Amino acid sequence: MKALTGAVAVVTGASSGIGAATARRLTSEGAAVALVARRRDRLAGVVAEIEVNGGSAYAVEADITEPDRAEEAVAEVLDRLGRLDVLVNNAGIMLLGPALHTTVAEWDRMVALNVAGLLHVTHAAVPHLISAAATSGREVADLVNVSSTAGRVARPGSSVYNFTKFGLNGFTESLRQELLAEHVRVSVIEPGTVDTELADHLTGPVGEAARKQVNSIEALRADDVADAIAYVVTRDRRVAVNEMLVRAGEQTW
Repeated sequence: MKALTGAVAVVTGASSGIGAATARRLTSEGAAVALVARRRDRLAGVVAEIEVNGGSAYAVEADITEPDRAEEAVAEVLDRLGRLDVLVNNAGIMLLGPALHTTVAEWDRMVALNVAGLLHVTHAAVPHLISAAATSGREVADLVNVSSTAGRVARPGSSVYNFTKFGLNGFTESLRQELLAEHVRVSVIEPGTVDTELADHLTGPVGEAARKQVNSIEALRADDVADAIAYVVTRDRRVAVNEMLVRAGEQTW
């Protein structure tokens, strides 16, 4: 029997990159995975790939920045798959630039997805994670937040991105302590530079600098981060991996 046989997982931001890789990885561990994102066509492609390889996956098209839609997405998963054992909050966006030349709209986009969207899904999911921990053979449930090295190291041009990730780390630790008695493990994964679409949202000199930075080293792959997440959620209930920092081998920052 695989480690997550019988478990149901939700992965946000699952249409590409770390989210898609995590969905594939968790299905390989036996979980049925609900993939949540806004891009229906991309979700369909990932679901089809998982099913071809013998996994169980379900697509939920949702904009989690809208609180009602986030709650509906979680309810849809419960209606379709019956339970919720693992939540991976992966959806996020990185828009870099100096405060003097950055628009408020860009800041709002980051806060809406990186903070508010994550809170909406978490709030809807926590009661069901508690229920799963009490009823599953694993006797534990997992909530994993995907942060960043930007949650540890502040750099020029990333002030609001740093704000969202530093805040996420603090939120994760507080929630970890709150849910200990409920046997829901709360963990944070902090990837360094990963070769994904995250930098594609950046344009002009900032985008060029970001891509140059990624290309200057052998960056992590999305599968590397997915492996870290899978490690966390497949431990025996006596083991809690609260925090994992995963940098590219050549990364100094």
